[in-house]
Amino acid sequence: MRLPRFYPIFDSADWIARGLPLGVRLVQLRIKDRSEDAMRAEIARARDLCRQQGALLVVNDHWRLAIELGCGFVHLGQEDLDEADLAAIRTAGLRLGLSTHDEAELDRALACKPDYVALGPVWPTILKQMKWHSQGVGKLTEWKARIGDIPLCAIGGLTPERARLAFAAGADVASAVTDVTLNPDPEARIREWLEVAA
Repeated sequence: MRLPRFYPIFDSADWIARGLPLGVRLVQLRIKDRSEDAMRAEIARARDLCRQQGALLVVNDHWRLAIELGCGFVHLGQEDLDEADLAAIRTAGLRLGLSTHDEAELDRALACKPDYVALGPVWPTILKQMKWHSQGVGKLTEWKARIGDIPLCAIGGLTPERARLAFAAGADVASAVTDVTLNPDPEARIREWLEVAA
């Protein structure tokens, strides 16, 4: 399976609506601390926007809503994997991305036959406090050797400049969150990313 190489993660359909016209074709919607009705509406809007633009929407965590709303892709962290019904996800035809941070998590992820594996944080990240230190690009090379043809996504502290290093080390996909959303000119930054990922 081949995925687009630039993979922004946004917390609203409004952000997705800004990225798609610029050429974003793989995007994750990660919503925290909202009511279920608000999440349902946001996921449905993001789904419709992505369908109109021919983009892949990945729903973070909320696999039940992803199934209910007919989405095509879900991303789970290791904690979410504890409570997810993988059989239901697969029966619904959803593709699956999984987060990994160490060898044990990678083994667990590979047993789930994911459609991509994410490794992070590759560089220090300001997005959330994590118990893992930055992994470094060398870990990307190790992970890629382990997972073979499964797409490898680098996440954590990435910039367009660092994405070049991640790709050279073996990553197939590079993900960004705050590098876009906190940029004074997000649209220009997305264009930079798309150029590096072309």
